[in-house]
Amino acid sequence: MAARRTWLLIGVTAVAVAGSIVKYDTTPGNVLYVAVYLALCAIAWHAVARMEPGPQRLPWALIAASQTLWLSGDVIELAYYYRSSVPPVGLADACWLGGYPLLAVALTLMARHRAPGRLRSAVLDGLTLTVAAGLASWQFLILPNLNTGLSLAETIIPPLYPIADIVLLAGVLFIAFSPGDRGAPTRLLLGAVMLYLAVDIGYNVLPYFVDYGLVERIGPLIILGNALIVGACVHPQRAELTRTGEQLNLLHPSRVLFLGLALLTAPTLALMENGVASKAMAALIATALSTGFVLTRFTTAVREQEKAQAELAFRARHDALTGLANRAVLTTEMERARSGPVAVLYLDLDGFKQVNDRYGHHAGDVVLATVAARLSSAVRGTDLVVRLGGDEFVLFCPDLPEEEAVHLAERVLSDVAQPIPFRGELLDIGVSVGIAAYGQLDGADVLRTADMAMYEAKRLGRGRWVLAG
Repeated sequence: MAARRTWLLIGVTAVAVAGSIVKYDTTPGNVLYVAVYLALCAIAWHAVARMEPGPQRLPWALIAASQTLWLSGDVIELAYYYRSSVPPVGLADACWLGGYPLLAVALTLMARHRAPGRLRSAVLDGLTLTVAAGLASWQFLILPNLNTGLSLAETIIPPLYPIADIVLLAGVLFIAFSPGDRGAPTRLLLGAVMLYLAVDIGYNVLPYFVDYGLVERIGPLIILGNALIVGACVHPQRAELTRTGEQLNLLHPSRVLFLGLALLTAPTLALMENGVASKAMAALIATALSTGFVLTRFTTAVREQEKAQAELAFRARHDALTGLANRAVLTTEMERARSGPVAVLYLDLDGFKQVNDRYGHHAGDVVLATVAARLSSAVRGTDLVVRLGGDEFVLFCPDLPEEEAVHLAERVLSDVAQPIPFRGELLDIGVSVGIAAYGQLDGADVLRTADMAMYEAKRLGRGRWVLAG
């Protein structure tokens, strides 16, 4: 499904949710609610069925299963509503509560796929915030429901929802703190989970301030959360949630802020519970200042380490002389681009050996750096310029049709052929280009094909391109 269809799905669902809120607790409103929910579940399962079998499909299957369980709970409650009366707790609660761990496991699996072997910091930070949120949830959401004189089931089941929310929060924080791309699918998924949490918290908190009849109307917002999560499932870039992230896991300032707030949660809640006293307030202020100083020192140390890691990572993936990407980066990008059109241009400089022999290696370095700059200027921002080694370069151009690849080759021939100034002289350099375009071919095969086309161009003479047949 194209990205625009994803947003269309979310927009149509938002309109349906508004209708369900307006017609809440009426038969038309209930029919609309169930129909939209059923359609979203069907879309989710259809998307899962079309995915290739493998570990990356499991999280999406768990998400579709959680949606189905939640829908089943709603259908069961509506059956009670129309046949007799809705019990305080029942089979519907089992379906609703059963969906939470499935979704939490799906989120955790996504985080593991995004950062295999590198998830420790994300888990620690996520658990720190989760413990703080759990403490607040215990004091404000769970304790008030205990010792109310109700039956055992009515006493135990309602507090399970805040506990399930905490589990869900842990899963979404693992993704939020893990390295990797954060495009539309990631934002949709995080938005869906946060909306689920907001609705569940609203059910527990809002009755203290407004009539429960108004609070009930927020229920259809769950459908909007479902649309967001199904939108992430069908988005064409959903693979970013289950593939290994290349991005470094940097310490964002907001992350430090959240950790500081988490550390202050316990003393703040204790102060609220025991009343504000001068000594207690002074202790809280001192604790806040100490926490700030410790986190500042911690952030400084982490920033220095991140800078060193970033430099090492850059050196491992880039050519030291030209600053271009190396073969390892090219291999990774070819693995990601499994569908076309994709163009690969294999370049070999003409006359480079003669320049090296006559003017020395320093002149050769100047030539390579200049050619690298000219190639980077010739391509689009989405293209990748690679130095394979020696005087060989590759242009990897996703979503570039064959005809435009030929135009790019002609521009490269012209740009590289411009004389290069060196110590009062002009160095004459050319380039031979082999072009290969592919869709489902293996990346190594297309690189060899482009290489063979380049050698054919060299046989034809200096400054030519050949398109592989």
